[in-house]
Amino acid sequence: MTLPAHHLPVMLDEALDALAPRPSGIYVDCTFGRGGHSGAILERLGPEGRLIGLDRDPAAVEEARRRFADDPRFTIVHSPFSALREALEPLGVWGRVDGLLLDLGVSSPQLDEAERGFSFMRDGPLDMRMDPTHGESAADLLAHVDEAELADILWRLGEERFSRRIARAIVTARVETPITRTGQLAGIIAAAVPRREPGKHPATRSFQALRLWINQELAELAAVLPQAREALAIGGRLAVISFHSLEDRMVKNFIRGEQAPELPREIPLMVEPPAAVWRPIGKARKASAAEVAQNPRSRSAVLRIAERLS
Repeated sequence: MTLPAHHLPVMLDEALDALAPRPSGIYVDCTFGRGGHSGAILERLGPEGRLIGLDRDPAAVEEARRRFADDPRFTIVHSPFSALREALEPLGVWGRVDGLLLDLGVSSPQLDEAERGFSFMRDGPLDMRMDPTHGESAADLLAHVDEAELADILWRLGEERFSRRIARAIVTARVETPITRTGQLAGIIAAAVPRREPGKHPATRSFQALRLWINQELAELAAVLPQAREALAIGGRLAVISFHSLEDRMVKNFIRGEQAPELPREIPLMVEPPAAVWRPIGKARKASAAEVAQNPRSRSAVLRIAERLS
């Protein structure tokens, strides 16, 4: 299929292989973005198939309606994926879904549009909200956050080793002038970092941490995973593409934690052990070298796949 030059869906072929769409199946793209994965799934569906897309970004919902308004197989819901049950139950597909995809992180258009405030590479308003109509922006957060709390956010979510220095520099700078622009924040961070990682902008980790915090991305993921289990039919597949080690660890531990425990043979069992919920499909997969060369943003992508058993 033909996609806009600025939008390259990450691990598209691998995601399709993971979901293995059936012509008459029901599928959910929890992160519509700009529709790269959704469009490819629709190409695999027949007249009886169904695809539900979710996104909390109003621009993504608008794009979904523009591209697929005339396709009766497709429904878009303006919703964070943490509200999966609320989105799917009214559509009559809860517990019947054959495949569910989560492509975590931000989409290319969100990064490329300066006014969204996600990127230190393009100066714009310091926003970072995936849904600009709800919640606190990054500028709002930095105007009041305590220095110790800010350092903790940068350390835990960005693994930024200079988190204390950066937090102190931000709190000091805001006394003189409110921090409202991405370029302004990137400059403060760059001046505070004594040593730079080769090939990486000194603001990379801090911007990542602030984005994760502003959008509560780890909390969103923790909320959706158990709902995904209930949404899927027996034999349905869950496919999650993550870009951050914390996210990938959460997905891996969730899948492993819902498998049947391995007990020593010598322990007599008076009751049946709990049945496994998931069957992992292969090992974690990463983007190919060819894809990384074409789309550097796929470099850190990790895909995990599991099939619901019970």
